[in-house]
Amino acid sequence: MISLVGTTALVTDSTAHLQPGVVEACGVTVVPLQVVIDDDVHDEGSEAATPERVAAALREKRAVSTSRPAPAVFSELYERLAAEGADSILSVHLSAEVSGTFESALVASRTAPVPVTCVDTRQVGVATGYAVESASAVLASGGSVEEAAAAARERSSSATSLFYVNTLEYLRRGGRVGAAAAVFGGVLAVKPLLGIVDGVIVPRAKVRTAAKAIAQLEAMAVEAAGEQPVEVCVAHLAAEDRALALAERLGEQLGELVVPGRDGSPVRCLELGGVLGAHVGPGMLAICVAPVPPSPAGS
Repeated sequence: MISLVGTTALVTDSTAHLQPGVVEACGVTVVPLQVVIDDDVHDEGSEAATPERVAAALREKRAVSTSRPAPAVFSELYERLAAEGADSILSVHLSAEVSGTFESALVASRTAPVPVTCVDTRQVGVATGYAVESASAVLASGGSVEEAAAAARERSSSATSLFYVNTLEYLRRGGRVGAAAAVFGGVLAVKPLLGIVDGVIVPRAKVRTAAKAIAQLEAMAVEAAGEQPVEVCVAHLAAEDRALALAERLGEQLGELVVPGRDGSPVRCLELGGVLGAHVGPGMLAICVAPVPPSPAGS
């Protein structure tokens, strides 16, 4: 049983990549999305859908897709949380532009036994996780659900999400970029740099080599940080050495501007989960730069 924050239950999905310690400390209920490998459906985070298994399936050109939680999953969860004592629920999720998860939560909210506020962060991955943490901080300080939802939206809108992929093919297969863009990138051997703008994946730059692309990704992240305190996370799929080196360089460049994560590292480094990994493919590197908001009043 999750211990509720006051009388408000906080919900998110598995793509937020919250650390286990954060899930427990913030009292968050995490709803898994699914990875489908061939005809087998697995919850993200299960042994059958680890990042390693997903990356291997992609390399083997097996059929890999993803699936959102059905509205019934959220309905059952909201009913359970209400039965456990919640008199309101805040449900914070990845961009509705790239997943139907928010829509499922919204549909379920209409028949929930207690008021449910659904937040579309217009972000993916760790940026959504940072939004959840900001919402939790507001609730823990005695803030209202509306204030916590506003904090989540503000945190996600201020975050910068950047990523490099070896190929656009996996994004094309999942319908996240057009076929013409994917063909263009393949024909010209372009190494694309992408970002999230208002919930949509958009091109940020086209670079000829992987080394130059990663260098530009790093420079863009430093520029996004500016002169303000930030939390920074590097994510990867089957590219741990590159990711660790990138995280170390960012930590050195940003210095005291970086607010260390709960694990004590200046720049958090993680392997992307199976759901997002299925759409970007092995070799992907991502950086999230999130300005740190002031502490909520009363905290």
